Amino acid sequence: MRRNAVRSSGPDYVFITLLTILVVFGLVMLTSASSDLAKLQYGDSYYYLTHQILYGLLPGIIGFFLGVFMDRKIWKKVSLYFLGIGILFLLMVFTPLGYQAYGADRWLHIGSIGFQPSEFVKLVLIIYMATWLSKNAGKHKSFKESTLPFFIILMLVVLPIVLQPATTTAVLITSAALIMYLIAGANLKSLAFIVIVGLLGLAILIAITPYRFQRVFSFLHPNSDTLGKTYQINQSLIAIGSGGLWGVGYGRSTTKLHYLPEPMGDSIFAVIAEELGFVGSTFLIVTFLLFVWRGIRIAKRAPDMWSELAVVGFVSVIGLQAFVHIGAVSGLLPFTGIPLPFISYGGTALAVFLTMSGIIVNISRQ
Repeated sequence: MRRNAVRSSGPDYVFITLLTILVVFGLVMLTSASSDLAKLQYGDSYYYLTHQILYGLLPGIIGFFLGVFMDRKIWKKVSLYFLGIGILFLLMVFTPLGYQAYGADRWLHIGSIGFQPSEFVKLVLIIYMATWLSKNAGKHKSFKESTLPFFIILMLVVLPIVLQPATTTAVLITSAALIMYLIAGANLKSLAFIVIVGLLGLAILIAITPYRFQRVFSFLHPNSDTLGKTYQINQSLIAIGSGGLWGVGYGRSTTKLHYLPEPMGDSIFAVIAEELGFVGSTFLIVTFLLFVWRGIRIAKRAPDMWSELAVVGFVSVIGLQAFVHIGAVSGLLPFTGIPLPFISYGGTALAVFLTMSGIIVNISRQ
């Protein structure tokens, strides 16, 4: 039973320390992973690092402190409006304001500002789901009053993301929402229904879209086209294998310039494994595990259901995305091109994850 009164205390400094380690580690490794490519493309070795700081870290610090000090009652009040804005942004990527790259409409330009709406939606959907699930806490055993509305809300967000296409992001968001729904007290049969429908939909998408089918085929047959469809995963495995126990040394990767596609983004864990070896890779993985564990600990001690669900949603997205990135780059999962939280290049993602972390720290103070 939760306490009726909320007592303020100090923030969770262990969580803040783990967050700081991830952010600093990310900036350091981004510098190494991107420097050669940035020098070749722009004549500036620190081009990607500078952009990460200006468009990711600085807005993220603002978002972090906003999350730390803004009363959670305000997040509840604005959650529906933020979700509406998020869905509108998702739809706007298909307009002339949208920006296409790598065959996907995932970016949006408004004036001089460019960002990925799907990253923003990760934040606002979790906040809204926490609000909606906590408000309807006594109805989650009902299919009509809970499961069906939950499914409709989720589809309003997931379908535009799938159409971008950004299937892995849609799967991550769906997974985090389902975990929140389970914690809120969902009927297991209803939850199983949503999971089955989701898996069937994913299977149909893979079957009818060649590039999705090719990704699964390449995962099952990694040596089928080493100079084409399976080139990136094979180069990633070569980079990881080259690192050995201690790595070849910081900044000394030989694959990041000429061989490994997207070394500062989709493949950054391979660069980390090559330069820092098994020891450095294990350090990063353990840090992520501790980050998620600490988040779960904060969720268990949260003062109310909204806070508990919000923290669970945030750490689920971050933890699952880290798992998928590392698993894909290591050949344990189909290659997805999903970035590594706090580490990969991407200003929108870094700002969003820091804002999530700020809200978690706020809740840890209660």
